[in-house]
Amino acid sequence: MVDVNLSEEEQVEALKRWWKENGKSVIAGIVLGLGGVFGWQYWTQHQRQVAEQASQQFEQLTESVAAGSGAAVAQAEALIAGHEGSAYAVFASLNLAKVKFQQGDIDGAKERLQWVVANADDQSLRQIARLRLARLLLDQGAVEEASGLIAQAPVDNFKGDIAELRGDIALQEGDRGAARQAYKEALESQVSNSALVQMKFDNLTAAE
Repeated sequence: MVDVNLSEEEQVEALKRWWKENGKSVIAGIVLGLGGVFGWQYWTQHQRQVAEQASQQFEQLTESVAAGSGAAVAQAEALIAGHEGSAYAVFASLNLAKVKFQQGDIDGAKERLQWVVANADDQSLRQIARLRLARLLLDQGAVEEASGLIAQAPVDNFKGDIAELRGDIALQEGDRGAARQAYKEALESQVSNSALVQMKFDNLTAAE
């Protein structure tokens, strides 16, 4: 920097030398700084536009699913492909699994549920997919595979639903005692359909 004790002429010469040595880096710094500001603004605006687009696509998808529209599959696949790393892709996959199940495409439904289990960041969404997939496997008679999937499930807010599924698996395996105990655990926890679980429990109790 310039020495304050120099004469005016010496200060001018010193400034010239300093600018010659450092001017390019100063300009580059200013340009980079401005570029960072405008780049950040562009990025945030782009992200906002992407989120709005995904939101609109998801709204159209839910309407199509509710209406039973044949466009639902294409809409869900487009949303997943365009926003694969987002929560919208997870919800679209859950919807697509439902549509494929309704269409009789069981393998397609399983594939989408497996994708959610493997890719969802939110544990609750992974649990929902895991429970639906286990139920689908059980309905197909793949008892061992369903049991293995449920065994991997962490204990959380879905404890009651997991216990109910363990009861259904035990019942298919012929272990009525284990099924009854699992239904009891489900009733002691928060379960989605307590009336149905109570009926399952009562039926086993009456048969003893």
